[in-house]
Amino acid sequence: MGLTTQQILASIEAGTTSLGIEFGSTRIKAVLIAEDNSPIASGSHDWENRLEDGIWTYSLEDIWAGLQDSFAKMAKNVKEKYGVTLKKIGAIGFSAMMHGYMVFDAAGTLLVPFRTWRNTITEEASEKLTKMLSYHIPQRWSIAHLYQAMLNGEEHVKNISFQTTLAGYIHWKLTGEKVLGIGEASGMFPMDCETKDYDEKRVKIFDEEIAKKGYSFKLRDIFPKVLVAGEKAGVLTEEGAKLLDPTGNLEAGIPLCPPEGDAGTGMAATNSVAVRTGNVSAGTSVFAMIVLEKELKNVYEEIDLVTTPTGNLVAMVHCNNCTSDLNAWVNLFKEFAESFGMTVDMDQLFGTLYNKALEGDADGGGLLAYNYFSGEHITGFNEGRPMFVRTPDSKFNLANFMRVHLFTALGALKVGLDILLKEEGVKVDRILGHGGLFKTKGVGQKIMAAAMNAPVSVMETAGEGGAWGIALLAAYMKNGKENQTLDEFLEKEVFAGNEGVEEKPDAVDVKGFDEFINRYKEGLPIEKAAVESLK
Repeated sequence: MGLTTQQILASIEAGTTSLGIEFGSTRIKAVLIAEDNSPIASGSHDWENRLEDGIWTYSLEDIWAGLQDSFAKMAKNVKEKYGVTLKKIGAIGFSAMMHGYMVFDAAGTLLVPFRTWRNTITEEASEKLTKMLSYHIPQRWSIAHLYQAMLNGEEHVKNISFQTTLAGYIHWKLTGEKVLGIGEASGMFPMDCETKDYDEKRVKIFDEEIAKKGYSFKLRDIFPKVLVAGEKAGVLTEEGAKLLDPTGNLEAGIPLCPPEGDAGTGMAATNSVAVRTGNVSAGTSVFAMIVLEKELKNVYEEIDLVTTPTGNLVAMVHCNNCTSDLNAWVNLFKEFAESFGMTVDMDQLFGTLYNKALEGDADGGGLLAYNYFSGEHITGFNEGRPMFVRTPDSKFNLANFMRVHLFTALGALKVGLDILLKEEGVKVDRILGHGGLFKTKGVGQKIMAAAMNAPVSVMETAGEGGAWGIALLAAYMKNGKENQTLDEFLEKEVFAGNEGVEEKPDAVDVKGFDEFINRYKEGLPIEKAAVESLK
């Protein structure tokens, strides 16, 4: 049972709501939730990153205009639906795409344009740091950007007084506090999950490197302080309130929760912050996050380590390619049908073709496909060529064709997950799937369960995504973490009774996917030849 309009109205006027605003790569979204954690108003703003002087960036003007617009639209939505002006909010949280590079001097001036996570200009730093720290440091991490700037001898480095992420920057400007949630901070530098702080041993190693390069600062001098979910992270200042809401309606003094990254808000929005749970987001790209019971035995290039908003270690496998090639084939079938004068309903077409895949041979009948629109670091490709290959005696029919394209959408992911599940023996009790691949009921889920050999659930509401996730983290802080853990809060207060629809792995499917993945690995030289030959 949801709240009545009267109850929602009372909640808005009493200021017991929570607001989450998330900066995604193409959209900034604001979601206001009531005491029962259900969304009651939202607003969004579209934006695009720009390539300037070889750097993917967003300008500070873009950031503030986008923030103000998404807030204004949400406030307008409140006014239209409930007839009141939004003045008080119980708690606010900000999140954004993780990593990247924002550095400021002592006067608070941005030293170089914001370098987003998309920039692959830090290869040298990434390789050297991974060796130096015995920890996989991906190119997009903030520390890789800092070290690359040092290696390049960039003039601005000596003037750095503060380095943060996009979420950390917004939070700082609105509260004056230089802090980050631990999940977001874990994309800046390796974490120590015991102390819930930057890994001291590795901080010392890096500080020696800073000194060797002749700089006077230490890492902790310039990095934000680390906080965990539930801790108070400052309040909205008078100046901050005007920045967020230039109309002057919003009152200052609202408490803020620690700013988080999109990985952490995704975990909150899918109820996968507890140990041995995880979530898979499958759309244009695909990533899986699994909350670990203990550290991994080895360092793997294919696996990134971050943390939950409470500081538990999370293994993340991220792949660039997922459904683009599959969608292209579905569009080809649409064109085929239309040339016969049929009108095509896309949902029905996807549903029919996806379900057809369930009729195929367990291993896909000996067919092989690669969905590489772009490179795929897990399998060692800088560029990709989508391709479909078969032998004269493969079982070439529509069911196997669709099955293999669903398999290959998760192919690179499966290669990474096998390291975790088979080599490291990581245990998973429950995976939650969200994103386009799971739209057709039961199909993507069944294939995912086969890939992971673990139960996969899909919820009726994958919610409002990350903006809802950070609103939940704000609500959790407001309720006081002394009362319950974040896992308990999500389990009891937010998702109670909403377990979603679970699909258990089928042994025949699991064996079939394993046979396919062996064929997939053996066929990688074909993909390599395609990249080299098809310019």
